[in-house]
Amino acid sequence: MSILRSIDQNAERWLLLTFYVMLVATMAIEVIRRELFAYSSIWGEEIVRYSFIYLAWIGAAAAVKDRAHIRIDVILHYFGPRMKAAFYIFGDLVMLVVALVALYWSYETVHVSAKFGSVSHGLRISMVWFLMAVPLGFALMTWRLLQSLWRDINDFRAGRPVFEGEKMFD
Repeated sequence: MSILRSIDQNAERWLLLTFYVMLVATMAIEVIRRELFAYSSIWGEEIVRYSFIYLAWIGAAAAVKDRAHIRIDVILHYFGPRMKAAFYIFGDLVMLVVALVALYWSYETVHVSAKFGSVSHGLRISMVWFLMAVPLGFALMTWRLLQSLWRDINDFRAGRPVFEGEKMFD
């Protein structure tokens, strides 16, 4: 398996694992420090907070990739494979427009923060690194939506059933 294919298949998983481990490790250290030493730090709270924000946005992109986001698809059971594919393509197009608009406006926030040089209170690191979670999440979502559209259009043309993702309940 090539490196690019491995990154494409597992990028969100690796990023989620990294931020989750960082969140849990920092939280555990902070709990131990508070309980045993009666001391806490502001930087630990910031790392946990911003790790959670990154987890949320990268997780949203992972959900788009796996078609695991919340949807009500009861009505789709009454349609054939081609009509179902058309609905998924339409849904992906709507989500793509929303993601592109959100990507633009979230990048604008990062740009303003960089322009004025804002820093975090505890870590004293540029807020750009923390605010980048939102545009990064929407950029990953946009990429995954484009891949999904490509796959769905090819399935639609070939008359194959569209990828519906994993079922939560069967």
